[in-house]
Amino acid sequence: MIATTNQTHDSHLKSWVASANEPSSDFPIQNLPFGIFKRTKSGESKRVGVAIGDRILDVSACVRNGLFTGTAKAASEACCSPSLNLLMSLGRTHWSALRQALSEILREDSMQFTAHNDALRQSLVPMNEAEMFVPAHIGDYTDFYASIHHATNVGSMFRPDNPLLPNYKHIPIGYHGRASSIVVSGTPVIRPSGQAKADDEKDPAFGETKQLDYELEVGCYIGPGNQIGRTIGIERAEEHLFGICLVNDWSARDIQKWEYQPLGPFLAKNFSTTVSPWVVTMEALAPFRTPAYERDQGDPRPLPYLSSDEDKNCGGIDLSLEVFLATETMRKQNIAAVKLSSGKFTGMYWTFAQMLAHHASNGCNLRPGDLIASGTVSGKTKESRGCLLELTWRGTEPVQLPTGESRKFLENGDEVIMRGYCGTKGFARIGLGECRGKIDSH
Repeated sequence: MIATTNQTHDSHLKSWVASANEPSSDFPIQNLPFGIFKRTKSGESKRVGVAIGDRILDVSACVRNGLFTGTAKAASEACCSPSLNLLMSLGRTHWSALRQALSEILREDSMQFTAHNDALRQSLVPMNEAEMFVPAHIGDYTDFYASIHHATNVGSMFRPDNPLLPNYKHIPIGYHGRASSIVVSGTPVIRPSGQAKADDEKDPAFGETKQLDYELEVGCYIGPGNQIGRTIGIERAEEHLFGICLVNDWSARDIQKWEYQPLGPFLAKNFSTTVSPWVVTMEALAPFRTPAYERDQGDPRPLPYLSSDEDKNCGGIDLSLEVFLATETMRKQNIAAVKLSSGKFTGMYWTFAQMLAHHASNGCNLRPGDLIASGTVSGKTKESRGCLLELTWRGTEPVQLPTGESRKFLENGDEVIMRGYCGTKGFARIGLGECRGKIDSH
């Protein structure tokens, strides 16, 4: 079942952490996302923290001070580790109990804050004094192709008469990515080299990519998994989804064009994938669930293993997404990053529950901390295209920047910043934070 709203979503809740009450904050008390951190340049161990305003609540410090009881205590003890995997494995009952306890600790009328004022204030770490890490040990990473607008745009570039392949509306398309090269926001991205063949050349050549691109995506971390040979039904799929993050699936388009046939993406994508550091839980997203994508009349109905009334009625997420670019020249001239695109996650043809159910439908064993990503999020309009391949239409319509520069694809020194947030009437706005990456040469 899809998580429902409860008292932790009350828009009137305020926190004793003043910055969490600012309207522009990504991390009000109604959010409470999880991440892995330690103080910068310290000998501390990595550990679980919860974002609240511009601070991080050290969950392990709260455990040492005896602030949790019952199921929340068991869940909090899983946070005394260097990754979120153990917490992810426990399931929704434990996640919800811990979220409820954290909400009670952090609200402005908290009895625990009154009783443990000094200890709780000492458990807060300023975000600007913290180093963040990939939130989980990601054993496996699967990238889907769930935006029909992205698939149609890219397909029309190479197959104008038949942009969508026959299977697209029947099956969630995906490929297995490289988990070892997933990095946290802020990690430099080294421009990859590879084999590519220009249209006007007879033979391929090896060298640095000339068509480096970003891809705006949303990722979802798996909670409890399944045994090999066992499936996960669409009716239970949401119970296996822990929370979401931003994903930048960096892509070398010239390498990809040459290598992808017949087996799909390989070296063009596995050199680096950037994730945002905070995981926004599915429970935090409960107020923002929407109907799944409304298919056109005449589209095939999903097969029974990919269909449920609940998923159809509220399997989508009302999530706004933005991409910004700052070049080296812009930073030197103190020019703010320029917005390249903005779009909505509601336009995805397949839901995360459908992706998960399909992934496990052959008995593939998913494990806590595995990451699935949506594929590039694009909309109907040019302003909502989620990568430069689409935005510049294979480089034929360059993006013009305030400095007079233009971009067909990314240059060295370019920094891509992705942001995401949910907002709807009657509920507090919550954010996903940022996903950043700057291009460096070898």
